[in-house]
Amino acid sequence: MSDQAAAARMHETSAESTATVDVVLDYARRRALFEDVPLDEPRAREELERVASGSITDGGIGAQRAIDLFEHVLAPACITTDHPGYLSFIPSAPTKAALSFDTVVSASSVYGGSWMEGAGAVFAENEVLHWLAHEFGLPAAAGGVFVQGGTIGNLSALVAARDRARRRHREAGTRAPERWVVVCSSEAHSSIASAADIMDVDVRTAAAGADGRLSGDAVAAVLDECGDAVFAVVATGGTTNFGIVDDIASIAELTRARDVWLHIDGAYGLAAMLVPRTRGLFDGVQHADSVIVDPHKWLFAPFDACALLYRDPAGARAAHTQRAEYLDHLTDKPDWNPSDLAVQLTRRARGLPLWFSLATHGTQQYRDAVEHGIVLARDIADEIARRPALGLVREPQLSVVVFRREGWTLADYQDWSDRLLESQKGFVVPSSHAGEPVLRFAIISPMTTMGLLVEILDTLE
Repeated sequence: MSDQAAAARMHETSAESTATVDVVLDYARRRALFEDVPLDEPRAREELERVASGSITDGGIGAQRAIDLFEHVLAPACITTDHPGYLSFIPSAPTKAALSFDTVVSASSVYGGSWMEGAGAVFAENEVLHWLAHEFGLPAAAGGVFVQGGTIGNLSALVAARDRARRRHREAGTRAPERWVVVCSSEAHSSIASAADIMDVDVRTAAAGADGRLSGDAVAAVLDECGDAVFAVVATGGTTNFGIVDDIASIAELTRARDVWLHIDGAYGLAAMLVPRTRGLFDGVQHADSVIVDPHKWLFAPFDACALLYRDPAGARAAHTQRAEYLDHLTDKPDWNPSDLAVQLTRRARGLPLWFSLATHGTQQYRDAVEHGIVLARDIADEIARRPALGLVREPQLSVVVFRREGWTLADYQDWSDRLLESQKGFVVPSSHAGEPVLRFAIISPMTTMGLLVEILDTLE
């Protein structure tokens, strides 16, 4: 067989190809429809080397053996993030509609970087982005792009913010600062410092209050000190560790008065703006220059998707559009090209699973699902407060509950966490606050129940 024939064999439509697709889709269907999702747990590298090595061979092992290896060895070595007992970090709980349509996105070979190549996909993604922009109070002209995750979203927004500041200096004929500065809370997500490091700019933190919230007064003190070196202020719409929302209204008033770019990192918490009872916490978001929210967190989409929105997309295009001879056919047109709005060129149409799920279920079911986590967090916080051996570290604002087991050390917490995972009841890892080890429940899944959380609390007695 010639090299060309051998290469073509992988792609041809044949009985073998049909069988491969059937094997994969059969497993995907069974996995998507699991009623009792296993939590599972990681395995040691040595164990996986012993039982899973040797799958890559010259002749291949065949689709059935490969899928069996994944189903029975590799997948069980991964903790299931959509399990109702997965309460660590920020879980994921994609709808069945979003999960299944993610398969369609891959099968369709859709390229989501340009309008010319993916107009239908980009249009559908933009339907979701426009809905989110409306929910956040942004103007009708706002728009954006789905990127990989919050880290890329924050980086892309800050690149656009710095580009605007640079342009202003050039247009005014003034000298730019030797070092640019981004201001954020002492409780901001680690991705802000990471973005600043990549951009080679400085981070100045403004102290959050005792309640964990950043206020305009704290930001003003830093702006007074740093002057026009500050190209952006980042406020957080739901911190990862506590789910605390900054005093965005006072920060927005300040940044508008001083004409400084305001970015809202709402990767986890901004979805709570869909719920009337918590919408008021986010007053001021409507004045932001850019915002992010991660649908793979609290908007029930599969990994990976971050919605990045700009008040003025033209500024983002000026910062991010890549120029090259082979791209002239794209960049010389007024089309809406997602690749012009973030630090990426090639991109998957990762917003489509969320579009399909929203179109299937409607927005009210999304509001109800987000509200479930907020109500459940309040209920379990009240239960924690009733137990003498436990204590709340802070009252929850959204769906994260941080608490302590009185008298326990970090080693005690870790031993308990290991036993809990081994029991397959839940996955709760220790966190920390002000040097103290603590526990936290991050409640996302509508399948998480009060009964399950109480069972977990009982194991702490």
